[in-house]
Amino acid sequence: MRRLPHHDGSALYVPEQAPALGDTVDVLVRVPAGGDVRRVHVRTTPDGEPRFAEAVVDRVDGDEVWWRAPVEVRNPVSTYRFLLTGRHGYRWLNAAGLVAHDVPDAGDFRLVSHAPPPDWARDAVIYQIFPDRFARSAAADGRPAPDWAIPCDWDTPVVGRGPETPYQFYGGDLDGIVERLDHLDRLGVNTVYLTPIFPARSNHRYDAADFDAVDPLLGGDAALARLADAVHARGWRLLGDITSNHTGDAHRWFTAAASDRYAPERELYYFDEATGDHESWNGVTSLPKLNWGSAELRRRFATAPDALLRRWLREPYRLDGWRVDVANMTGRRGADAYTHEVAALLREVVTQTRPDALVMAEHGHDHTGDLDRDGWHGTMNYVGFTDPVWSWLRSGRRPAGAGGWRQPLPNFLGTPGGVRRRDAGTVLATMDAYRSLVSWRSYTHSWQLLGSHDSARIRTVVGDAARQEVAAGLLATMPGTPMIFAGDELGLTGDNGEDSRTPMPWHRPERWDRGTFAAYRSLIALRRAEPALRHGGLRRLHHDPDTLVFARESPDGAVLVLARRAAARPVRLTGLPAAENVYGGAPGLRPDAGGRVTLPGDGPTFQVWRLD
Repeated sequence: MRRLPHHDGSALYVPEQAPALGDTVDVLVRVPAGGDVRRVHVRTTPDGEPRFAEAVVDRVDGDEVWWRAPVEVRNPVSTYRFLLTGRHGYRWLNAAGLVAHDVPDAGDFRLVSHAPPPDWARDAVIYQIFPDRFARSAAADGRPAPDWAIPCDWDTPVVGRGPETPYQFYGGDLDGIVERLDHLDRLGVNTVYLTPIFPARSNHRYDAADFDAVDPLLGGDAALARLADAVHARGWRLLGDITSNHTGDAHRWFTAAASDRYAPERELYYFDEATGDHESWNGVTSLPKLNWGSAELRRRFATAPDALLRRWLREPYRLDGWRVDVANMTGRRGADAYTHEVAALLREVVTQTRPDALVMAEHGHDHTGDLDRDGWHGTMNYVGFTDPVWSWLRSGRRPAGAGGWRQPLPNFLGTPGGVRRRDAGTVLATMDAYRSLVSWRSYTHSWQLLGSHDSARIRTVVGDAARQEVAAGLLATMPGTPMIFAGDELGLTGDNGEDSRTPMPWHRPERWDRGTFAAYRSLIALRRAEPALRHGGLRRLHHDPDTLVFARESPDGAVLVLARRAAARPVRLTGLPAAENVYGGAPGLRPDAGGRVTLPGDGPTFQVWRLD
């Protein structure tokens, strides 16, 4: 193992984690002792002009030298990189890596002086619930199905593709969630995220017909208040889901706009006045697109004292924040480019209303240009976590369908050809490409997920419990906020988003994969017990096609992680202390006479050691 110079935005390297504009912050970089580094400078770009400051040796720790240099927080986002000079020339170290050639500033490290996300978000473990499919209370039996619905028994198979897919109605409700919170407690999560709860004409409710009331099919406003009370009584958080890009065509704003071209609601949407046609999400006419160029929309949605964004953050509902649906398309339409204005506006209004609230963006592809702008606190990191993990752990077998024919492999959010199998080096390069273009703060506050209501289930992607355990291990030990889609902890399957919206099999315990539940529970408990897994930096130590080895390090401790998708040669590392195994069952680590520790070669496996 060849040690490389290293820096990231964690507290080991940036002791001041919430700098203010005008501060000067010390940053540290560690380099191997005896390596070709004789001088270190930090290069910053205040007001767009490069400046260099020479670093000094802060300390020598064993076989590593720690250098320290000042960075002025001159701009709301202040960038910096390190220049390492030795006998054989110079190298740059920035968030994109260590290189011996000049590179653009886009991959530089970042200090962000905008107000940070709420403190509680650093320790959150998110549990996503799709209300129609999670649990039914007894009260649900007395509610007639709406006219759009295809009523289904709880055991009725989900139709993953077809015209009936959005209309299958199972009748889950909010009181049903209250009755099942003990399951979440046993699992160890501490934040509940609900997909939309407003009235609509589909089971997913992303086609809102109103924002001023909770869907009576879910129990109405009072049921949300009861759920909030129950969640907060456990010391947990509760997040809602708001769609800022569109409404449903049954929404009263849209029906008024469509019926009268002079209605004040007309400006809330995009209409072709010649034809009467309207802009919609991806051409789905039942989802008319909102026009954020409208001051009236901004008032109704956000800034008015009784605006919908504020109402549900207040008593008696007290949501702890919002996940913003289709944040990537919000405010974008042809020449219109309001996205960053809208993100900043929604965050301002939310944090004015509730200072400790979270604003999280949905983004299915490159999110890097939309973060670090005093808007979204983070994003759902599909491209920088979900897709790489899927492609590394993907099963080579195609699931059998009816009659024994092979179904197509799950795809990543519509990408043709199915999930492509990749080796660890390519997976790490993908993760680093996205991580390097945002601040450490945005990266670690973004949600890392193995799947959601919009994707295939992780069990279907990887094919078996052993590889799902490796995936869950990465979810629990990599930087970022873990998000679990309800049912993944039971080993539920599904080959696309709609197929994955499986009713929770509460009354079918024989369908539960109890080994997978135990693994998730233990991994969440490990994350809660080890500060390095929640707040530490990330240092890669080894990879080969089937193996990842990394350390998570913080001022309060460090852990070593081994993830394997298949058996491979044992890995030998130098420069590590003795270590106790805290997950996976492998023996503890003791350096041999040559100072090397040997990691086991079996696989698939996931192992964690606490470093002395």
